[in-house]
Amino acid sequence: MNTTGRNTLEWSVVATDIGPLLLAASGDGLVSVVFHARPAIRDRALKQLTDRLGALPAESATGRLAEPIRQLRAYFEGTLRVFDLPLDWSLSAGFNRQVLRELPAAAPYGTVIGYGDLAARVGQPGAAQAVGAAMGSNPLPVVVPCHRVVETDGGLGGFGGGLETKRRLLALEGVLPEPLF
Repeated sequence: MNTTGRNTLEWSVVATDIGPLLLAASGDGLVSVVFHARPAIRDRALKQLTDRLGALPAESATGRLAEPIRQLRAYFEGTLRVFDLPLDWSLSAGFNRQVLRELPAAAPYGTVIGYGDLAARVGQPGAAQAVGAAMGSNPLPVVVPCHRVVETDGGLGGFGGGLETKRRLLALEGVLPEPLF
């Protein structure tokens, strides 16, 4: 397997306020963010990425990942509200990709949007459950802010990183109060 250029998948684990995040970037941009990236989860995620992308993983916190790491740190410090990164959408397609690409504009920092409202924004009113599935398939959580999508009645809905992680991200953005403990 070629280990240069586009066929290399650079990765790093970054400590954050919500636990370790695995970041992976292809030659086209950030391709994956994985929650709770302790060794077993990290290794499983890297194998899945290698299988899906046909790219050889190489640990690195420089090159392709320097800017994503810088922006994630600024986000968790409260000084960054909009990520400006090249994203590799190869792990998402069709309706899911359409919804995920619309999400940052539909729910900017410090706001939330309902599953049904997001479905209507992409021209598919009544597709709230499909939007939920798109959120669950998001390969770029935090950067593509699926944590900002909630139930119409105000419930948090689901979240691939766990509801406590969703609460903490929404608290960071001022949508929910900080947990008491």
